[in-house]
Amino acid sequence: MAELKTMLSAIQPTNVPHLGNYLGALNNWVRMQSEYRSYFFAVDLHALTIAQDPKLREEHLYNVMAYYLACGLSPDNSTLFVQSHVSEHCELAWVLNCFTQVGELNRMTQFKDKSSKGGSDGINAGLFTYPVLMASDILLYDTHVVPVGEDQKQHIELARNIATRFNNKFGKVFVVPEPMIQSTGARIMDLQEPDSKMSKSSLHQNGVIYLSDTDKQILKKLRSAVTDSRSGVDPESPGSGVRNLAEIIAKIEDREVDEVLDEFSGQGYGVFKNTAAERVISLIAPIRAKAQDYLNDRSELKRLMGCGAKKARSKAHNVMVRVKEALGLLVID
Repeated sequence: MAELKTMLSAIQPTNVPHLGNYLGALNNWVRMQSEYRSYFFAVDLHALTIAQDPKLREEHLYNVMAYYLACGLSPDNSTLFVQSHVSEHCELAWVLNCFTQVGELNRMTQFKDKSSKGGSDGINAGLFTYPVLMASDILLYDTHVVPVGEDQKQHIELARNIATRFNNKFGKVFVVPEPMIQSTGARIMDLQEPDSKMSKSSLHQNGVIYLSDTDKQILKKLRSAVTDSRSGVDPESPGSGVRNLAEIIAKIEDREVDEVLDEFSGQGYGVFKNTAAERVISLIAPIRAKAQDYLNDRSELKRLMGCGAKKARSKAHNVMVRVKEALGLLVID
């Protein structure tokens, strides 16, 4: 029997996961976790690039772990942990910084976008080297595939380039990862700004559906979702907001977007939005209830984080030994 390949992905603990996180990532992770040797974690070190109240940051870590479990990620099938609980992430990141060119980091699209808005003087060095820490996250576990959206593909390419550069110099030390780009539902858009990806950092929080939202909040957000100037659904030329709602329904029901648009052809947006709300509520309500059960038992969540960290550290330590030996650094166990 062939050995399982390794899959790895993560979420920033800056709030409760939202609908886009679930439909674009989490539900796929749940489906694939038994097909790969899987690592899923909360990237709390990455989140330090954003100013945040420490108590709130701690709460978000509990939330991420609770919702990972509530969505169906299993400690028996996957390694679930918090990034900062495995010190090798930072250790390897420094090594990889020494094999990364400044020009490569300057070309990172997300960095260019953020620095152009606030100016380079307002950008911290952590945001600039963020992709190197991400490369460390990936290479530390001999990762074969990384499920990502199209907007993260550039970061995976950087990890590939660094790994290849290192391997060419020192021999086969790292596994060179491949991006796994999800298709349908991989980019759920903001309900108020349907040309922008649904994001926790959105200026319009009515455009973001969180997995912790109540049924009433979900209904209100979807009823106020931006559509277009038409009176009903036009499958031939739907606006981006209409297509986004169809994408949400299609992803939940495992259907094609065009099939959903055809079903609601000519129907008013009230019916269309209410149907989307019903589907989303039926999806989120049981996840929300399970997550709350976990959040009511913080000691169990901490125990599970500890178990996951122990498993992750075992693998990370072995890879770091390999890296140090390649570099001629003295290894003392």
